[in-house]
Amino acid sequence: MTPNAASAPSAPSRRSFLASTAVAAVAVGGGVPLLTACGGSDSGSREGTTAGKDAKKILPAFVAQSVVTPDIPAKNGSAAGFTGKLDLAGLKTSVPEKLGKGGTVKIMSPFWGSPPKSDNAYYRAMNDTIGVDVVWQNQDGNTYDEKLGAVLASSSIPDVVVVPGWNMGGKIPSAVISKFADLGPYLSGDKVKEYPNLAAIPTESWQRSIFGGKLLGLPMPAPYVPNIVPFYRKDVFDAEGYEIPASADEFLALAKEITNARAKVWACEDMKWTAFNSFGVLSGEEKPLGWGQVDGKLVYRVETDAYLEALEWTRKLYAAGVVHPDAKASTNTDPAVRFGSGQSLIYNQDISQWYGRAAEQATQNPEFEIGGMDIFGHDGGDPVLWAKQPAGIWAFVNKKASEAVIRDVLAVANVTAAPYGTKEYMLTNYGVEGTHYSLDNGTPVKNDKGNTEVINAYVMIASPAPTIAHPDLPDIARAQVEWQQRMGAFTRKSPFWGLQITEPARYTNLSNDFEQLEDDIVRGRKKVSDMQQAVSDWKSQGGDKLRDWYQKLLDDNGSAN
Repeated sequence: MTPNAASAPSAPSRRSFLASTAVAAVAVGGGVPLLTACGGSDSGSREGTTAGKDAKKILPAFVAQSVVTPDIPAKNGSAAGFTGKLDLAGLKTSVPEKLGKGGTVKIMSPFWGSPPKSDNAYYRAMNDTIGVDVVWQNQDGNTYDEKLGAVLASSSIPDVVVVPGWNMGGKIPSAVISKFADLGPYLSGDKVKEYPNLAAIPTESWQRSIFGGKLLGLPMPAPYVPNIVPFYRKDVFDAEGYEIPASADEFLALAKEITNARAKVWACEDMKWTAFNSFGVLSGEEKPLGWGQVDGKLVYRVETDAYLEALEWTRKLYAAGVVHPDAKASTNTDPAVRFGSGQSLIYNQDISQWYGRAAEQATQNPEFEIGGMDIFGHDGGDPVLWAKQPAGIWAFVNKKASEAVIRDVLAVANVTAAPYGTKEYMLTNYGVEGTHYSLDNGTPVKNDKGNTEVINAYVMIASPAPTIAHPDLPDIARAQVEWQQRMGAFTRKSPFWGLQITEPARYTNLSNDFEQLEDDIVRGRKKVSDMQQAVSDWKSQGGDKLRDWYQKLLDDNGSAN
């Protein structure tokens, strides 16, 4: 069930993948002390991380939610799956009484699309259920970083500010630490039990919500299995007898067989992100995840042979002419459109598009069938995949907020974190039955009012454990979860997985140019040797010192794997 799925980006990028995952997606490692500093702080914030015994003192107790049982339980880092029809009369209640005390809470959050009028039926219904008057200060999600920086630098900060992980650059982490309230006194240990839906949020997601030694964020949990799926046109593959490749060489051979430029059919779109997964490259989702250990030495992803090999293989696809020309030209067009029309038969994108493409084509092209390839090891063996972070969007409460406001915010979060199959989940994600949606053979269908009002709002405050449910396309939900579970069996956690790490500000922009260089190399505009030179420059300009900083972090905190 993806009522807030982001539109597909026109070309792969780390930021767009992060955004797509977070919006669509609607334990603690052991025994080590807090690293309070590592070489001093450029910004006045506490650098490093909090883990082990110190984190345990801060983290909320975990109490599994037993209100609803999923059809496919979570496994290997996957979401839980629901494949049955909805019975509105049988929905459970997870918040039996209002916890809000009638106060007003102002919330600033990113918003994709046109914000609804402030006094609308959806907002009124949610506020009445919670017992809090939430006033939204929605900002354009595409330019949110600019607004966020300005607001956090000012003295006028709303009661709650939502911060996505992809906006955690520059001075934002230090502003988060200095300007937002410690929620530990309300949620640490057994205190969270006053808010049962928050108590059911996985501990690993709360671990990611510790900034500067304090529990500051209300998280949006996410599966830790890699989220980039190599999608393929299953209907065409079946009709033509194409076999799913099991190695990098087999993929290239198949791509050459498929491509017929004269007929305007190309095998694939840009496959760089699948290449990184196939060759076992450390995660590019977030800087700390890019560090791993090779032969006992801490190395960054761009220093590895696997990184260069993945770029070289992707470059071969372009050189062979099997990649759609619009992808090579980096035109601002949507690869999903070309995939849907059959101009390209394979593309990689966020797992949420499995449902998005199937639902989109259901009425336009009944023959359309989308499949998701398992990620193959480049040499034909098992892949080595690297876990993504278990939370990537947070809601923070103003440090100046009164206890009454903080408790009202937690009342909001306790409703928005209600699990699938509850009345609160349906209200949060679909609005009011009859006003915003109706049930069609067990499938909730939003009307125009629902599509206008029930978007991008309360789901940003806190969310339940990761869930996938599509009552209209249950086979897609099953396919998504089962793909995650298969890939999860090959997913490893890199040394700094699950930790919220604040790097010294002097290293903030150190790795910024790699992604553009990657794209230039695979398209033939630059050489692999240019990347080798860039890595050498990175090392001399601070990469080696940053490695020492991370090594100290690792020595003091131990490895997540």
